[in-house]
Amino acid sequence: MTMTETTLKAELDPLPLRLRKLPIDARGYPVPFFVPWIAGPDGVDVPEFRGMDGRKFTRAVKEKLCWICGEPLGRWLTFPIGPMCAITRTTGEPPSHRECVEWSVRNCPFLSQPRMVRRDEDIPPDAATAGIALSRNPGVTCEWITRSYEVFSDHRGLPLLTVGEPETVSWWFEGRAATRAEVEASIDSGMPTLLAAAKVDGPFAVEQLGRQMERARRLFPTES
Repeated sequence: MTMTETTLKAELDPLPLRLRKLPIDARGYPVPFFVPWIAGPDGVDVPEFRGMDGRKFTRAVKEKLCWICGEPLGRWLTFPIGPMCAITRTTGEPPSHRECVEWSVRNCPFLSQPRMVRRDEDIPPDAATAGIALSRNPGVTCEWITRSYEVFSDHRGLPLLTVGEPETVSWWFEGRAATRAEVEASIDSGMPTLLAAAKVDGPFAVEQLGRQMERARRLFPTES
């Protein structure tokens, strides 16, 4: 990993203490622990923000490290997940500290800007993620705080996580608290993909998805 000395982008919030140890990229953004580093055109390693480092995944799970800052986690585990993941209670990323997550949902371009599109071309194969990819920005992020999770393998043998029962849940949109209407709009745009996958698995899977949806609705914001 190689990077010249740079400073934090002026319009970003001040970094929490744990995030201050991260390198800053040429744009002024901190580079999270999970980001893989690849060779740039000039031979200097650069961060590939669209992927994740599989070796870091293994370390985060085994050593109980924050997925964002890389420091040890405590009792509480915070997952920044999309609304569809809140329905299935699965995610492709290990947990983080709450303060690391909340800084990210306010400042990460993909999380805080609903119209930001993730470009998937030329992502290194070893930086791919597991599960069913939704080719959209969900706009809304669910901050899911729990004490537990379990790791399992998807249909390709890649690791996925089942998040434990939530102690608290909060919803974010454009770096602020999301309304129920914003959460439901995000659900409506992503549900066809989940439903199509469930139909492939048969009627029982469709019924199960319906039950998961009703369970998730109880966690939505109360204000519309």
